[in-house]
Amino acid sequence: MKFLNQWLTHVMEQFGYLGVALLIFLENLFPPIPSEIVLTFGGFLAGEHKLSFIGVVLSATTGSVAGAILLYGLGAWIGKKRIYHFTEKYGKYVYIKETDIDRTVHWFDKYGHWTVFFCRFIPVLRCLISLPAGMTHMSFWTFVTYSAAGALIWNGIMIYLGKAVGNHWHSVLQYIDYYSKFFIIILVIAVIFLIWKWWKRKKSDNK
Repeated sequence: MKFLNQWLTHVMEQFGYLGVALLIFLENLFPPIPSEIVLTFGGFLAGEHKLSFIGVVLSATTGSVAGAILLYGLGAWIGKKRIYHFTEKYGKYVYIKETDIDRTVHWFDKYGHWTVFFCRFIPVLRCLISLPAGMTHMSFWTFVTYSAAGALIWNGIMIYLGKAVGNHWHSVLQYIDYYSKFFIIILVIAVIFLIWKWWKRKKSDNK
């Protein structure tokens, strides 16, 4: 992890705004890349007048949206047809029915734009949410608008914190780590709950 952190900061010092955009783009595809380091260190560089605050925010947001669009495109390529085909063929083995897919698509049609927006503030989900948005064929420009708005706010907050604490930008990471762990715990609980519901359905179908 120390090597990764050093590499991230080196890329940003060498390539500036392009480095920020590229690293945040990669974070969308490879969540283990800690975007918080990129953002807070970018804020530190802005505080040192090596980069501008607005420039770092816009570069990071451009990278966020570009990565989100790529995953949205992958989701759109998979599409609802392939999901329904998979469900028709293998759904009985994993206890997923077409009606479950219908409910999910209906829910996403109704609340998907706000889900995309708020997921930009949650680790891991900020990357994954682009896939169902593409699969359900959410309007491309709606997706881009809400993704960009969420990313702009999140990136702006992180970069501002890095700028505000200056040389102590590392200290911010500890609190962000607590924040990330909290949401990861919530995510794990949600997954366990869904598995439990799946198991109950399996049990009742076997009766």
